[in-house]
Amino acid sequence: MTLRPVRGRPVAVAVAALLSALALSACGAKKDTTTTAGPIQHVDLVLDYLPNADHAPIYAAQAMGAFKAAGLDVRIRVPSDPASPLKLVAAGKAEVAISYEPEVLLARDKGLHVASIGALVQKPLTSIMSLNGKVKTPADLKDKTVGTAGIPYQSAYLKTIAKKAGVDPSGVHEINVGFNLIQSMLSKKVDATLGAFWNVEGVQLRRQDKKPTIIHMEDTGVPTYQELVFVANNDRLQQKGVGDVMRRFLQAVARGAKAVKADPNAGVDPLVKANPDLDRALQLDQVKATLPVFFPDNTTFPWGYQNADEWKAYGQWMLDNGLISRLPTPTSLTNEFLPGRGI
Repeated sequence: MTLRPVRGRPVAVAVAALLSALALSACGAKKDTTTTAGPIQHVDLVLDYLPNADHAPIYAAQAMGAFKAAGLDVRIRVPSDPASPLKLVAAGKAEVAISYEPEVLLARDKGLHVASIGALVQKPLTSIMSLNGKVKTPADLKDKTVGTAGIPYQSAYLKTIAKKAGVDPSGVHEINVGFNLIQSMLSKKVDATLGAFWNVEGVQLRRQDKKPTIIHMEDTGVPTYQELVFVANNDRLQQKGVGDVMRRFLQAVARGAKAVKADPNAGVDPLVKANPDLDRALQLDQVKATLPVFFPDNTTFPWGYQNADEWKAYGQWMLDNGLISRLPTPTSLTNEFLPGRGI
């Protein structure tokens, strides 16, 4: 879908502006407005997966009218294929998609013209998880069987974690269990998993009194990264008016995130409405667990802030592990369109 021209302050995003992403944390703040007198802009947003607790700020923004107040008509789409969101954005068939920092860097390495324009979840949600205390520390991975979803960078995570813990990587036995991460632990097919989210599967297992042991990725030696990010077409960001729409979109989601922080039900109620198969009590606990990582640790940074140094370190790790063929360029991300930011 093509963005129609917008009325108001046009933003032409030049390549030079995107190349300045590393320095954007020093940019001066600007006053944004949450309303527009211009025509309604239609925005297709493709989720990374079925509606869940990770998307609470988006559904809160929609339910509270934040998108409408920003002059936007946002259509939230569930992907038919988990691999499709980035491809749809790259092909110009959607304005925004939710993806993962590792996937953005992999896509760019393959030549897709996409860029991350803001973080939805600031920290890794992926974790090492086990039951019955089988893996309490990374060193306990020695001679253990670990289930993963079969994603290449998860194998690289295991190798990095093992080496950091002084464990021979060949002594860690990885098997691909797909999306059956919880079941593979409950059935004792594996001793632990790498891939389950601490805020989703971890909360579910705790509610079932399974007493999971959870090791967060940022505590294992793997460079930290932002689990979920908003992605747009890098070329289209340079077109007149598109930047203004992206700014208003992110500003509205930021309002949704703040509403969820004030009252998690603001995100849970519309989530359950969008996906009636969800258990409301479980979703409420999962949203509450996720709340801290919806916002940057440093409160001086705007909602959605992306740390370019952390992206660079993670990109170097991907290169070192043969996951990408060259270092990511600074145009992989931009903070230009975050609330209070701009040139």
